[in-house]
Amino acid sequence: MTKRIFDLFFSAIGLLILSPVLILIGLAIVCDSRGGVFYKQIRVGQGNVDFKIFKFRTMRTGSDKNGLLTIGDKDMRVTKTGYFLRKYKLDELPQLINIFYGDMSFVGPRPEVRKYVDLYDAAQLKVLDVKPGLTDFSSINFINESELLSQSENPEETYITIIMPAKLELCQKYIRESSFKTDLKIIFATIAKIIGK
Repeated sequence: MTKRIFDLFFSAIGLLILSPVLILIGLAIVCDSRGGVFYKQIRVGQGNVDFKIFKFRTMRTGSDKNGLLTIGDKDMRVTKTGYFLRKYKLDELPQLINIFYGDMSFVGPRPEVRKYVDLYDAAQLKVLDVKPGLTDFSSINFINESELLSQSENPEETYITIIMPAKLELCQKYIRESSFKTDLKIIFATIAKIIGK
C-alpha cells in the first residue's frame, strides 16, 4: 500500500511539474518527423497480463516492423530528436501515466514484450509476480544496452542468450531485496547514471 501511495502521489506531481517539458518534447518530436508524439507498445505486466506502455516516439512511424531491438546510436530508424531523448531516457517520461494508472511502479522489473516473455523458463516467469517498473537493477546495469547490441554480429541472438538472462537475474535480485529503502536507492542510482551519461 505504501508503494502504491508513493507511486500515485509522485507520478501525479511529476506529470504536473514536468508538463511544460513534456509539451516542449512533444513539439520537438512532431517538428522533427511525421507521426504522433507517443509510441504505444504492448508489454507484459504483473500476472502475465498485457498492458499498453507509453513512450515518446523516437523512431520513424512503422519502424518496429523491422525489429524490436534498437541497435546502437547509428540505427537509421531513430530520429534526431529521438537520439537525444534516448540518451537521457527522456523517452520514458510518459510512463508516469502508466504509473499513475497502476500498470507500473517507479521501481520494478522492466516490462518485456510478449515475444521475449514467451522464452522465459519457469524461474524467470517469477518476475511477473510483481508490478513492472520504470527502473530497476537491470536498467542501471544495462543503460547502454543498444550500444552493446551494436557490437554483436547477431544482436537478436545476443539479446536472447546473453543480455536477457542477465537482466532477468537482476530482476530476481530486486524481488529478493525488495523494500522501500531499496526502491529509493535504485531511483537515486538511476538518476545519477543518467546524469553521468
